[in-house]
Amino acid sequence: MGIRKVLIGLVAAVAVAVGLVMFLPGGDADASGKELSHRAAAAKLRKANISWTSSGHCSDRHNSHCTSFSGIKSGTISGVITFKKSSKCKITITGGTETGHAPGTFSHGNGYKVDIAKTSCATGYIKRNFRSIGGAKWRSSAGNIYFDEGNHWDITYF
Repeated sequence: MGIRKVLIGLVAAVAVAVGLVMFLPGGDADASGKELSHRAAAAKLRKANISWTSSGHCSDRHNSHCTSFSGIKSGTISGVITFKKSSKCKITITGGTETGHAPGTFSHGNGYKVDIAKTSCATGYIKRNFRSIGGAKWRSSAGNIYFDEGNHWDITYF
């Protein structure tokens, strides 16, 4: 009976460890589904030297001409920071949680996506390091999807 309890304990420990790995993409301790305010997300991006732009020079989530981070998932912010560090590319976010994007579970509005400016550095990194899954989409080893939408990259962080 003692060995059985030890084995059950080990199985439980492994299950917890696997569960943590699945919920912490890239092993980032900050990756989660926690929603951030625009101010908190902007502070994290600024600290990581990631810039953003908006055609309306604003951050109002309800204005499609703004770039907002209100309600963005902390895992999305961690994901784009990890992408910048790994790629060593200059990253400029052009779209966040503002209105005007397609709806859906893993959408901009629900905090799972960002758009970044298309650069030769980012494009080269994505195409060299991620797997093409067809339709101008690439999947990272963490399962994130990078979609070439012509003039920008639409990135979904799961």
